[in-house]
Amino acid sequence: MEKKIGIISIAITQQESVGDINNLLTSYANIILSRNGLPLRDEGVFVISLVVKSDGDTINALTGKLGRLSGVKVKSILIKQQ
Repeated sequence: MEKKIGIISIAITQQESVGDINNLLTSYANIILSRNGLPLRDEGVFVISLVVKSDGDTINALTGKLGRLSGVKVKSILIKQQ
């Protein structure tokens, strides 16, 4: 399958979901190239940005699982590798 580079943005508004998110990201660690977190505690929002490299189905599976968690919003951009 064709590999893609992806950028995934995760916004968390319910801190109770953080453990589930970390477990999911650990299970997909082999496709994560970069992870950056920004806790905006005063606003009650935690932001994680990921750079991933894999086939589109795997990236979409990860974003779908993240998006089904309570208090989690996910957006992604996929770039076809040249």
